Amino acid sequence: MERPCVRVPREAGEETRRALAAADLVDEDHEIVVDDGSLYLPVTDPEAVGDDYEVVYRDVPVHDRQRTPAELLGFDPSYERLGDVAILDEDDPTRAARIAEAILDSDLPVRAVIDRASKVKGDLRVRDWTVLATDDADRDRPPTETVHREYGFEYLLDLAEVYFSPRLATDRHRVTEGVEAGERVVDMFAGVGPFAIPMAARGAAVLAVDLNPAAVEYLRENARRNGVADSVTAVEGDVRDVAADHAGWADRIVMNLPHSADDFLDAAVTLAGDDCLLHYYDIQHEDDPFGPGERAIRAAAAPAGYEVAVLTRHVVRSYAPHELNVRLDVRLSR
Repeated sequence: MERPCVRVPREAGEETRRALAAADLVDEDHEIVVDDGSLYLPVTDPEAVGDDYEVVYRDVPVHDRQRTPAELLGFDPSYERLGDVAILDEDDPTRAARIAEAILDSDLPVRAVIDRASKVKGDLRVRDWTVLATDDADRDRPPTETVHREYGFEYLLDLAEVYFSPRLATDRHRVTEGVEAGERVVDMFAGVGPFAIPMAARGAAVLAVDLNPAAVEYLRENARRNGVADSVTAVEGDVRDVAADHAGWADRIVMNLPHSADDFLDAAVTLAGDDCLLHYYDIQHEDDPFGPGERAIRAAAAPAGYEVAVLTRHVVRSYAPHELNVRLDVRLSR
């Protein structure tokens, strides 16, 4: 069966494998293939790989040493893995239970299988889950709690308590790699820290704000786990209530709340220093994916005396039919 693979020259194979493993994108169920000087590394999510690598589809053998859910079921089930939790999106409870049992009986390092029971909802951006199967060996942790590893960092999180998307790993890495030591960064919707922690590790002082108290607790724990607790100030609350206390402080602002970031642009302008880089995430129709965000930013920044320069217009991923998740990198200068 054809699988998505990253194709790289053979000499770049190990470096690429490490980068994909750090982003939790390596498909452990299939073998790496060498063919005519190229290495083919199977990946779990081709959309999350990003533009830095070439993705192709080709036949790759299944690992002989690993018993897979597909072998047990007789068909290839659809699921995601986040750390040691497998995630389904099944409408049929009988089919979901069968897949969950096969995943636990396979050789995958999975301790729990859960099924999406609702869409992301509410101000805290969480969803309901149905727990289908768990490994009886670990009853001290909630079945929805796991540790996700991404580009050399690890994040403890509970999917029932916080919002987290591993599919944004490549884009997060692209943004955080631009941070320089000494910067002052505000992450307006910080979650468990996938922007804040890598930025702090690069030498930035980070103010990380989130409305969700559980997310803030995990953020503080993750800052400790990754050795950046002294560089991350985690604040629970609405960033619009926090902004006035840090007016003019930020050299860089992350606004990753794509459905409603425009509601928070006045707070972003308050936080921005005289020269500030804004990473603004949006979801818009494919006919004009960047225009609404650009217009909203200009409308908020002009009354405060800022000039607006759009540096990057980047499509992060396809979000829904005819809708795109995009990122605008914008410099605000007085």
